[in-house]
Amino acid sequence: MNEISILVTLATIHFIALMSPGPDFALVVQNATRYGRQTGVYIALGLSFGILLHSLLSLTGVSYLVHQQPTLFALVQIAGGSYLLYLGFGALKGTWQTLRSKSEVSEEIPHSSLLLNNKRQAFSRGFATNILNPKALVFFVSLMSTLVPASMSVTGKGIALFILWSLSLAWFSFLAWALSTQRLQNKLKSFAVYIDGLCGIIFTVIGVSILWQSVIALLIRI
Repeated sequence: MNEISILVTLATIHFIALMSPGPDFALVVQNATRYGRQTGVYIALGLSFGILLHSLLSLTGVSYLVHQQPTLFALVQIAGGSYLLYLGFGALKGTWQTLRSKSEVSEEIPHSSLLLNNKRQAFSRGFATNILNPKALVFFVSLMSTLVPASMSVTGKGIALFILWSLSLAWFSFLAWALSTQRLQNKLKSFAVYIDGLCGIIFTVIGVSILWQSVIALLIRI
C-alpha cells in the first residue's frame, strides 16, 4: 500500500470514528446548544489539539509504551474515568437545579459574558476531555500501529498528523456551527436542560465503565 492509499484509509477511518457518539461528541452538543457558537468552536479547537497530541504520542510510540504497562495504563484509565465522571455529575447537578428552580441558566447569566469569559475554559475542557479519555489512547495506538508503517516518510507522517487534526477541527466546528444557528437555537432553547441531562448521563455511564474496567484490571493483577 502506497502512502496516498494509507493517508486516504487513515482519514476515512478517523472521520467515521469522529461521527460516532462519545464524550467528544456529547461535549460539543452540550456546550454549543447551551452557550452558542463561539464556545462550541473553542471546545472543538481543544478537542482537535487533544487528538493531535494523542496522534503524535501514538506515532512516536509513547502511547504504546503506556498501553503495554498495565499499572500505568490503569492509572490513566482512573484519571480519565474520574474526569468524565466529574463532567457527568456536574451536568446532572446543573440539570437538577435548573428543573428544580424552573429557570434556564441562560436566563440567569448574560449570554455574552459566557462567550467572553469562557474561551480558555472551553478550550481546556475540550482538550482535557479528549486527552484523558483512555479509549482514545487505545484507538490511536491501534490506528497508527495498523496503518502507519515505521518506514513511512517523515513528510507522510506529518501529513497524517495534519489530516487527523484538521478533520477533527473541521467536524467538531461544523457540529458547533450547525447546533448554534439562530433558528436551531430558538428551537433548542426549551430543550437545553434535557440535552444537558442526556450528556451528563453519557459522561457518567462512560466514566463509570472506564473506572470499573480499571478496578477489575487492578484486582486481577493483585
